[in-house]
Amino acid sequence: MISRVLFLLIFVIFFSCDVYGMTRQQLKNSSKMLKKNCMGKNDVTEDLIGEIDKGKFIEERNVMCYIACVFQLSQTVKNNKLNYEASIKQVDMMFPPDIKEAAKAAIDNCKDTSKKYKDLCESSYWTAKCMYDYNPEVFLFP
Repeated sequence: MISRVLFLLIFVIFFSCDVYGMTRQQLKNSSKMLKKNCMGKNDVTEDLIGEIDKGKFIEERNVMCYIACVFQLSQTVKNNKLNYEASIKQVDMMFPPDIKEAAKAAIDNCKDTSKKYKDLCESSYWTAKCMYDYNPEVFLFP
C-alpha cells in the first residue's frame, strides 16, 4: 500500500511538472520519500547509503536490500525481479530530457546483470553499481 501511495505521489509530481520530465532537483526532492521509507525498512544509516549516487557502494546485505527497496517503490520490479521495460518507462516519464537517452543506455548496458543473481537484493545492488560504473554522470539514486 505504501509503495502505491509513494508511486502515486511521484506520478502526481511528474504531471504537475513539464511533460518532458523533471529537473534533476525535482527528481532528487521527490525521491526523498523513497529514501526515508527504505532506510527505515532496511536499518541503514546515511553513512551507509548517503553516497551511493557518488559511487560509494558498501557491500553489506542491508545496503543491497535498501537499493532493492528503492527499485520496488519506483515500480521497476515485477514478479520479484528487476524489469527492463519498467525501468525504461520510468526514465521516459521522470528523468530530465538532457539525460534520458544516456540513462536508458546505462539500463540497457546493465540489463543482464540481474540475471546472474537469484536474490533481489543482490541483483538490485549489482545492477545499480553497473549503471553507475557505466555512466556516473547520469546515475541518480536517493
